[in-house]
Amino acid sequence: MSDRRSDTLVRDLTLYVLVRFALVAVIAGILVIFQVPLLVALIIGLVVGLPLGLLLFRSLNARVTAGLAARNEHRARERARLRAELRGEPLQEDPVTREDTETGEDVPESPEKPEPEATPESTDDRPGPGERPEGR
Repeated sequence: MSDRRSDTLVRDLTLYVLVRFALVAVIAGILVIFQVPLLVALIIGLVVGLPLGLLLFRSLNARVTAGLAARNEHRARERARLRAELRGEPLQEDPVTREDTETGEDVPESPEKPEPEATPESTDDRPGPGERPEGR
């Protein structure tokens, strides 16, 4: 994930949290003006403001959700790569992109799949460890 996406995620998440709390504060402020005690006004502001914020700030919520999903996907890929490395498996790099000469666009190259190695069939009829010999 690029630093630019990370920066926009942090910005969007911070803005979303601040806007939602501002909405709660506005609702609580309006209730305090009408002589509702502050603690009760804050509780009502939370109960009304947080769900209302989901509806009012839907586009900002979608951007934050998309950013978090992309971050989660990147972290899952990185975690899988690290686990494979710890198991001693060869690292699978992302497909290399090549530039298409006709359109000038980057096109992912199809990864070459190695041929499966032929395993010689065993002609040894002796029982393996833990196996009972036949006929006994």
